[in-house]
Amino acid sequence: MTEATPSASHDVRRLNDALRKTLIGGRVLLTSGVQRLDEAQQAELLQAVRSFDTFTAANDPYGEHDFGRVVIADEGYFWKIDYYDTDLRYQSPDPADSTVTTRVLTIMREDEY
Repeated sequence: MTEATPSASHDVRRLNDALRKTLIGGRVLLTSGVQRLDEAQQAELLQAVRSFDTFTAANDPYGEHDFGRVVIADEGYFWKIDYYDTDLRYQSPDPADSTVTTRVLTIMREDEY
């Protein structure tokens, strides 16, 4: 993938934020460790991911809001957004274009990374 233009990065960030905040506009995958949490813990984790806003140059070097870490009950979790083509077989040809991209938000325990 080539380096994104500022406009493309802005579009990617907007689409990523929409998926992360609403859980709509892509797919959401919970790893087996997250699926083993009880319903209340899963709800708390999803809310933490949805409200995450501590993006820095260290965790968001391209300004795309595609990765983060949250802590729930002293346990660390990562979330990551990846970009696939609409068949989910290959990398998206253009992550800034929602018509050719399927976003996948994966939420995992740190020890599953």
